[in-house]
Amino acid sequence: MLTLTSPVETRLHRLPAGLKLALLALAAIGLALLPLGGLVLAAAAVTALYLAQGTVFAAHGLRMLRPLWPFLLVLLVWHVFTADLPRGLEVALRLLTAVALANLVTMTTRLEDLISVVERLTAPLARFGLSPRVLAVSIALVIRFVPAFLLRVNQLAEAWRARSRGRANWRIVVPVALTALDDADHVAEALRARGGL
Repeated sequence: MLTLTSPVETRLHRLPAGLKLALLALAAIGLALLPLGGLVLAAAAVTALYLAQGTVFAAHGLRMLRPLWPFLLVLLVWHVFTADLPRGLEVALRLLTAVALANLVTMTTRLEDLISVVERLTAPLARFGLSPRVLAVSIALVIRFVPAFLLRVNQLAEAWRARSRGRANWRIVVPVALTALDDADHVAEALRARGGL
């Protein structure tokens, strides 16, 4: 499994995880209320925040956002089709900025710190029979498996291109699904071997 934490140490790494998550929540609420002009300024501010951490860090952050472009493209094409491009730009900018901010938090926060914050926040759920530890570990697994899953998709696409002139497209869906199930089975076995949750 991979981690999303950036190896480039920045000033943001020293901020507490709880503070970063609280600021992220407030920023997400603020983005939901901003008009298009405000969203452009917010996107510029987030870009400046990335660049302030150094060009290596910013380039790594940009690479982490690359899987988002197909969703943004479909979103914009749909709004062009419905003759509502300003609304499409607004939604696309809101999504891109929010994901960039969330990415910034995960890049500058150790996974163990995120798990600890989630466990503290969900501790009251234990009264209703829900385990905060299970929720925290589930979130951690999703965060760790997304880059591993995307890496596997890229590897299978490259393997397909090495053997065929055509694009992989839908042809790699079944191998991707089978490898995802296989990885999930291995993780479940590892969790059971360590006493489970």
